[in-house]
Amino acid sequence: MSSAVAPERRSGWVMFAAVVLFSVGFLRIISGISYFKNSAAINDLTRGAFGDHLWAWGVWDICIAALALLAGLSLLGGVGFLTPGFGRVVAYVWAVLVIVQGFMLIGQAPWYSAGMIALAALVIYGLTSHPAEEGYR
Repeated sequence: MSSAVAPERRSGWVMFAAVVLFSVGFLRIISGISYFKNSAAINDLTRGAFGDHLWAWGVWDICIAALALLAGLSLLGGVGFLTPGFGRVVAYVWAVLVIVQGFMLIGQAPWYSAGMIALAALVIYGLTSHPAEEGYR
């Protein structure tokens, strides 16, 4: 009798959601750093939610990046409190915040907003289309 353990099977959509979360998380870190730098390459956000306070947008982007990286790590099967169920909840919260931000910025940066709304919607679809497995950690 063999004691080999069967390999873990995760949904491709859950893996896609984790990869998107990591990608957007690293992009948001770079974006947050550029906001802190007060770069001239940034669109005019003076009529946005935080006005002309680019440091506040930097803090917002760093928080969104932290949520994305935490959720991505949890979805891939983290340790301790970073369970896949916790990752799903954090990913849902992340997606809702990104969708709300996308609608807030759609007047200033329509293509960026549309892209972020689409990615967040794909993450929600990926997590809801495949039910959570109970024992895949």
